[in-house]
Amino acid sequence: MPLLTGRIALVTGGSRGIGRAVVMALADAGAAVVVNYRERAKEAREVVDAIRSKGGRAMAIGADVSRSAEVSAMVAAVERELGPVDVLVNNAGLALIRGVDDLTEDDFDRTIAVNLKSAFLCTQAVVPGMRARKWGRIVNISSGAARGAGGVGVHYNASKAGMEGLTRGYAARLVKDGITVNAVAPSLIETDMVRSGLASAANRIPLGRFGTVEECAQAVLMVIGNAYMTGQTVPLSGGMSFN
Repeated sequence: MPLLTGRIALVTGGSRGIGRAVVMALADAGAAVVVNYRERAKEAREVVDAIRSKGGRAMAIGADVSRSAEVSAMVAAVERELGPVDVLVNNAGLALIRGVDDLTEDDFDRTIAVNLKSAFLCTQAVVPGMRARKWGRIVNISSGAARGAGGVGVHYNASKAGMEGLTRGYAARLVKDGITVNAVAPSLIETDMVRSGLASAANRIPLGRFGTVEECAQAVLMVIGNAYMTGQTVPLSGGMSFN
């Protein structure tokens, strides 16, 4: 686990699921953590309370990270209360399960905005400060659907494949500034999305079970702690696929 004492970490969509597990892992590593949410204010405050009860520093902040003005206001508020962002985890996501014949233009646009545009907006907002300090860590939460069929729909495939392209593009351009950019791509993790019917059983997974949110958080902390790794996507699939 990297030592992140004195670092400020921002996790989008951090109130539940993978985001919440990442928030807790970052706090355990010593970071002051920002829990971003769009609608789940109560859950975000509960995460913050859990961190503060153990002596950590945390704040919750509501923002729709697919909107430029809200991202700018969020980052400015974080800088006022905690300090400049050193670690960004782009985890906010939307998974509208749609078939090819059911998919609408609005579904597609919303998915791209929440899953992909948000990562661009948040990255653009924090990169200048990271460059000035010559240190930064950006981790994008992708999905096995970026390279496989997946069960959500083609709109989701496109958003996550775009996120991995974004990862490589930023990594190549920021490496000399002391900033690493990587992605973690989970498949069939035991979250609300999977429990709601995306996958009814774990028998298709060679390991024989769904992944856990804590295992996702462990992979995020791993890439944050490795200063030589950049531009990479780390898959978590229980043996379903290999790079």
